[in-house]
Amino acid sequence: MGILFASIAGMGVVGAVVVLLSFAIKVVKQWERGVVFRLGRLVGVREAGLRLIIPFIERMIKVDMRIVTYVLEPQELITKDNVTIKVNAVVYFRVEDPAAAVISVEDYVGATVQIALTTLRSVLGQSELDEVLAHRDEINSKLRQIIDEQTEKPWGVLVTVAEVKDVLLPEHMQRAMARQAEAERDRRAKVVHAHGEYQAAQTLAEAADIIAAHPVALQLRYLQTMVEMASEKTTTIIPIPIPIDVLSLFRDLQKSADR
Repeated sequence: MGILFASIAGMGVVGAVVVLLSFAIKVVKQWERGVVFRLGRLVGVREAGLRLIIPFIERMIKVDMRIVTYVLEPQELITKDNVTIKVNAVVYFRVEDPAAAVISVEDYVGATVQIALTTLRSVLGQSELDEVLAHRDEINSKLRQIIDEQTEKPWGVLVTVAEVKDVLLPEHMQRAMARQAEAERDRRAKVVHAHGEYQAAQTLAEAADIIAAHPVALQLRYLQTMVEMASEKTTTIIPIPIPIDVLSLFRDLQKSADR
């Protein structure tokens, strides 16, 4: 009987040791940090690996140090120029100081998301629609900076990216913007056409000046035109030569009329 009791006692001791070791041995993974408290007081942060704590006296809270990706729920808001839009955004953040993330805030993920939502509504509410659509990078940078200022130092959470994904416009606003874009394209086409007409008129005026100064140029142009027309097999040409003296006569008559 004594041997039996001794055996049972030995097994009990071994079991107690195993239980104590299960509470004392902690495995901290590579992407984690262990924040250790002794009787409720912070005593340090443990790196990755096999770590020992004092059972029932010390407690370890593991903090994930990887980047967290959180897609913000669509927000309906009013821009500075009184346009109602719906915005989707995404926030990337990670823990820089695991001790601060555990001590300073109850739920650092939820708190960071709420700060991001509030900042998104505030920043876009102070911007006009054209700025939201055309200057997305500047708005994203401003979002990240404001959120980071409120989370990094007090909570130990670093916001790496805060980006507006989609901007959904009301249907009537989409139609108005389509009409505006079409009108802008028409305006540019008319400007290009007018510029081409101006260059053509300017070139013709220069050609007229050259012909007025050198009447022979007109006769040469006439001969060149005849050659080009003669190359067309389906065209019958009856050449009518115009003497240069006749052209000079017409020029003299024009000068007399101008006087």
